[in-house]
Amino acid sequence: MLRLFVRLVRRPLLPAVRLWRRNIQLRVVAATLLISLSVVLALGFVVIAQVSKGLLDAKEEAAQSQAAGGFAVAQEKANTPATVDGPDATDNKVGRDASTWMNSLVKQLASGGQTAFEVVALGAGTGEQPQPGAQGVRGARASGNVDPTASVPIGLRRAVNHATGTFKTFSEIRYTSGADQKEPEPALVVGKRLTDINGDPYDLYYLFPLTQEEESLNLVKSTIATAGLFVVVLLSGIAWLVVRQVVSPVRMAAGIAERLSAGRLQERMKVTGEDDIARLGEAFNKMAQNLQNKIQQLEELSRMQRRFVSDVSHELRTPLTTVRMAADVIHDARVDFDPVTARSAELLAGQLDRFESLLADLLEISRFDAGAAALEAEPIDLREVVRRVIDGAEPLAEHKGTRIRVLGDSQPVIAEADSRRVERVLRNLVVNAVEHGEGRDVVVRLASAGGAVAVAVRDYGVGLKPGEATRVFNRFWRADPARARTTGGTGLGLSIAVEDARLHGGWLQAWGEPGGGSQFRLTLPRTADEPLRGSPIPLEPEDSRANRARAAAEAAAASGSAAERQTADAGDRSPIPPRSPVAGAMSVPADPTALPGNGARVVARPAEQAQQEDRADGR
Repeated sequence: MLRLFVRLVRRPLLPAVRLWRRNIQLRVVAATLLISLSVVLALGFVVIAQVSKGLLDAKEEAAQSQAAGGFAVAQEKANTPATVDGPDATDNKVGRDASTWMNSLVKQLASGGQTAFEVVALGAGTGEQPQPGAQGVRGARASGNVDPTASVPIGLRRAVNHATGTFKTFSEIRYTSGADQKEPEPALVVGKRLTDINGDPYDLYYLFPLTQEEESLNLVKSTIATAGLFVVVLLSGIAWLVVRQVVSPVRMAAGIAERLSAGRLQERMKVTGEDDIARLGEAFNKMAQNLQNKIQQLEELSRMQRRFVSDVSHELRTPLTTVRMAADVIHDARVDFDPVTARSAELLAGQLDRFESLLADLLEISRFDAGAAALEAEPIDLREVVRRVIDGAEPLAEHKGTRIRVLGDSQPVIAEADSRRVERVLRNLVVNAVEHGEGRDVVVRLASAGGAVAVAVRDYGVGLKPGEATRVFNRFWRADPARARTTGGTGLGLSIAVEDARLHGGWLQAWGEPGGGSQFRLTLPRTADEPLRGSPIPLEPEDSRANRARAAAEAAAASGSAAERQTADAGDRSPIPPRSPVAGAMSVPADPTALPGNGARVVARPAEQAQQEDRADGR
């Protein structure tokens, strides 16, 4: 379920991921957008913090100055001497109680603010437990419909009640309910402990609204946000244009490079200006021109070489025919010559046969190189092709003391192939196996499965050393340069064979181990033009050293399991299992049966095992 969920989530994101991975311009612009956005956000936070701090500092300074003046006026009024009459009778102590005097004080102090601040008076200990013996003003008084108890924080009240001096804090101004009730406003609250006309303590608070500062800060925020958005969009557009100027020539160069790789060597970049991109375009065009010239030179040289090989091969046929006729006459009359001259006639006839084979192989190679080789495919039974090849190789096998065995020929092995080319491939493989088999048996195995057929030729001769299986198909290559070609080979047989296999859309693969023989496998599609997905015959034979070691390990493990079961039946319940013999066995390499390519592999032979097998062969 988790895998299904991940697949469902990833499916709609695949086009975006593909676009992100393939478009460098999009990545650069996105990176520029993110970086500029981060810079603008960081700069905006810093500016807003500085502006906010400046506004609050200025507000606090003005508020403390205003509140200090109000506290001084309030205390001065409380300390004014009593009078009987006069114009300031409303401010005197005579004929009035402390509550009336407090109401008058709050109105007088608030009247000078003109909505710049509000005044709240609270009795000493308001909001806490009454202090023993506390007298004076009780209750709360406020101006401008301010809710005094809700607007002054408890913490500030406690600070004012327990210490002397002026205290301040930030809070909200809350108003009493009514028809024109206002919304709470942020404010700076400044408070101090004072005494009334009777000398009793009370708390006086100034509430300075921060509405104007908040509006100024919001204006700064909106201005920074608008400017930041504009800057981010502008930077993204600039990055898009700048990157486009760089990416467009690169994309053009990539497209032209793809067309050049497709064989359109006349493609060139359009160069304008004298900047770095222009120099890059000029260098690219010079490279393409030099590449085109070099390829044309190589093609011309290759064409001349193929023409030379073909012409030489054809031209040599006429003198070779004359020499062949003369050599045949000398060879037929060798009985009348002395032994040395007769042997020379035989050598001349043999080398002429090899010369004719070499000319034929050179002509065939030149056809492959020129791409003129044609495939004449028709349904054939590979068993008949194998029988013809074995019949032709039988005299050489008898001379070498080798027996050729055929396996898997009980059922028809039908494939659409060119009978002549397949026979040439198999003849080369069988003859090589007989020549290098050291007189041991040669096994030819046929099989078919799925959409493929295969023929494997196995010998038990000198085998192949590490690295030789990949070079065995090279032209004129020999595993041992000092080894004579007793069958008159030209050194082009396996090269032609691998070209024949490729022409069929098949594989010709090699495997070998030193002193353990080798196996060559030809795999062809059952139907022409059908792609191969595997081979019905493993490239590494079952009797290789690695496979024998694995079989011995499995047999030992099976016998150990049987013995363990017998011990368990007898009543032995030992908790410690016996040591598995597989631990000391040789590691078995992976089977390259279903892998494309030449599949060439060489298995190295351990030194101790090689000595044991050599002694066994000697016995």
